[in-house]
Amino acid sequence: MASSLTLRLTSKAIPWACTSHTTRITDTMIGERNFHIFYQLLLGADLQLLKSLKLFRNVEKYELLRNTTAMEEDRANFHYTKRSLDVLGLSCDEINSIFRVIAVVLKLGNFIFVPVTNIDGTEGCQISNVYEVQETAQLLNLEAQILINCLTRANSTSSTQEDVGCEMDARQAASYRNTLCRTLYSRLFTWLVNKINETLKSTQREKNLALLDFYGFEVLEHNSFEQFAINYSAEKTHQNFVFNVLRAEQELYLREGLEWSRIDYFDNESICELIDKPSYGILSLINEPHLNSNEALLLRIQQCCAGHPNFMTSGSNSMCFQIRHFANVVNYSVHRFLEKNSDMLPKYISAAFYQSKLSLVQSLFPEGNPRRQASKKPTTLSSNIRTQLQTLLAIVKHRRAHYVFCIKPNECKQSHQFDLALVQHQVRYMSLMPLVHLCRTGHCYHLPHVKFFQRYKLLNSLTWPHFHGGSQVEGIALIIRNLPLPSAEFTLGTKNVFVRSPRTVYELEQFRRLRISELAVLIQKMFRMYHARKRYRRMRHSQMVISSAWRTWRAREEYRTLKYKRQVKWAVDVIARYYHQWKIRQYLLTIPLRLPPNTLSPLSSEWPAAPTFLMDASRLLRAIYHRWKCYIYRNSFDQTARNRMREKVTASIIFKDRKACYARSVAHPFVGDYVRLRHNQQWKKVCAETNDQYVVFADIINKIARSSGKFVPILLVLSTSSLLLLDQRTLQIKYRVPASEIYRMSLSPYLDDIAVFHVKASEFGRKKGDFVFQTGHVIEIVTKMFLVIQNATGKPPEIHISTEFEANFGQQTVIFSFKYGGMSDLAQGPPKVTRKANRMEIIV
Repeated sequence: MASSLTLRLTSKAIPWACTSHTTRITDTMIGERNFHIFYQLLLGADLQLLKSLKLFRNVEKYELLRNTTAMEEDRANFHYTKRSLDVLGLSCDEINSIFRVIAVVLKLGNFIFVPVTNIDGTEGCQISNVYEVQETAQLLNLEAQILINCLTRANSTSSTQEDVGCEMDARQAASYRNTLCRTLYSRLFTWLVNKINETLKSTQREKNLALLDFYGFEVLEHNSFEQFAINYSAEKTHQNFVFNVLRAEQELYLREGLEWSRIDYFDNESICELIDKPSYGILSLINEPHLNSNEALLLRIQQCCAGHPNFMTSGSNSMCFQIRHFANVVNYSVHRFLEKNSDMLPKYISAAFYQSKLSLVQSLFPEGNPRRQASKKPTTLSSNIRTQLQTLLAIVKHRRAHYVFCIKPNECKQSHQFDLALVQHQVRYMSLMPLVHLCRTGHCYHLPHVKFFQRYKLLNSLTWPHFHGGSQVEGIALIIRNLPLPSAEFTLGTKNVFVRSPRTVYELEQFRRLRISELAVLIQKMFRMYHARKRYRRMRHSQMVISSAWRTWRAREEYRTLKYKRQVKWAVDVIARYYHQWKIRQYLLTIPLRLPPNTLSPLSSEWPAAPTFLMDASRLLRAIYHRWKCYIYRNSFDQTARNRMREKVTASIIFKDRKACYARSVAHPFVGDYVRLRHNQQWKKVCAETNDQYVVFADIINKIARSSGKFVPILLVLSTSSLLLLDQRTLQIKYRVPASEIYRMSLSPYLDDIAVFHVKASEFGRKKGDFVFQTGHVIEIVTKMFLVIQNATGKPPEIHISTEFEANFGQQTVIFSFKYGGMSDLAQGPPKVTRKANRMEIIV
């Protein structure tokens, strides 16, 4: 399930934050404007809306906006504000109720309280502009007398009678009026934030993004309770930042066993203790019940805080005290401290406003409900500030917080101007330099092993979807090694995985996002396959039902014709059988008559044509006839012809498709004695001594010299028992090699006539080595030598045909290498033989 991201406005700090800022509603400082919504409503609303809200377009008609100016952009901003409320899902009635409450705030500010003296001498007050009261009561859907009573009579009930409760003087009534204006605006703001959060709330599991905006540190010429509350919140926020970022981060590095050099920073914990320490903090001192004057409060603060390094007095006659904040030293005046601290709306005013028929106003004053049980004594503003701020920071503590610091460039509020001293001061007191040092040398991101593994295990095929290869740390190591990122960017602690740079985190998330896209495509593919397969099975079942019905009908139709077809087939088979028998008999009887004359030659391939159905029988008869002709042909041979045929068959077995010059030797019969050595008288004497009377082969060939590769003519004689090399003139025996000593003959696959006879490593072989011959009858001599060796030893010698092989030249081994030189002049003469060290190259 995809997780949604919901933006929430952090409303935990709204009550006290608005209270400290809503003093602007009734006490606007010189040079500042009131809240923008007042000007937007007066300038941007149309006449019909203004008339329904009992408002005028002139800003000067409202006491809360006196001595302030409206801007032309307020007119356009009103439409943006109204459109935003509509986009956020607020109904038209809710939007109209919001504008009515804002109009009530403006009109309450115009109430003029005139002091009067009663008959009993007590001082009271009256509202001089009763028409404003009537219009305000109409906006609130409330009785006008109830509104008058709650503003002019203390502890008045919700009655419409005029003489209920105790009368208040004009000053006290004006004070409650101002408190009511501030409370109305503050609660309306809180209600709107909660409404927005409720509108944005999702029913599904979601991730929340909360925005918390702090005004920051504030130093004015006259600093009162409002600045004290704002600066206290800034102190606590800064302390939270120091704890969560600078201190907690470094302590985490040390706990995880990382190499770390401590970064020094300023810790404002002592300043926070000065303000919010239980019993003796300034906030606790303000709430002490026996303090009834600002002078007593200042004296109590000086008694309890004297000696604190961050507390200073401003003089004996001054109603001020100083606090050395983390940003600067601020001088606070205790004037109206107690009054502002107890600036709470009385219960009877809340009960009066709860009688409004406007549902929004009732929701703003829930404590006015008479059915609601009476709560304990209302808490003071300072208690609310401390409690709500602690609650807020407790929530932030368990969230991943990102801090945005705003640097004030100058005091003149002008663009493109930077006051270097002011900027440096802000950088120092906000601890930005230690933060930069921490970001550069530390790690920007860390996750526990379990969360890191669960989040990024999909990046490795060995860990996704299940990892069975060991512990989670081993799985994390596999994930990191598989990433195309430097391993130095990751550090494994005892419980957390640390990432050094934000770019690495971004790239890591990019890889995860791409992988999730791939997995989503895979899921889509599998679902589409499942959906298509399900549809296919449904269609296939339907097709099978239709096919079954159709096949049943077709089977019935086929069965009706089956008997007729069988009868026809039986008749056809009988006729065809008799016809085939007649054709076979006719064919066999006419074969001898159709054979051509002189067909006993095995080379003749003529044979009478046969019918198609007798082709197999014709091939068998033809093969039998051919074997019979071969048998007759072989019986006509004498013993000499049979020996020559045996030699030719042996040559075919040895050289066919292996030696290029074999094809030229097929048509030439093997003569054997090319020099008619058998009739030579001198040879008869020599062979009698060596017992080599029967000559198998005799011819003058070229013996290749081992050292230079030159051709030397010599007489080669092959008898039934040995190989002899003789002088061609004197017939003197130079070498005699028994046939059993030759175990291999090597040739090249080309058109050359060179053959190497390999002699065994006997005494003769070690002394003389192998022989290399060149002759035009190389096929014949190798074939006859093969048969002689086979007859002498009982097993055939090895015939090695390759472009490169070794030969033994006595005490040296030479590698023969045959190369094809192309169709050149070499093709017309003998091959070129070159000896190079232990290689002999032959170019064919």
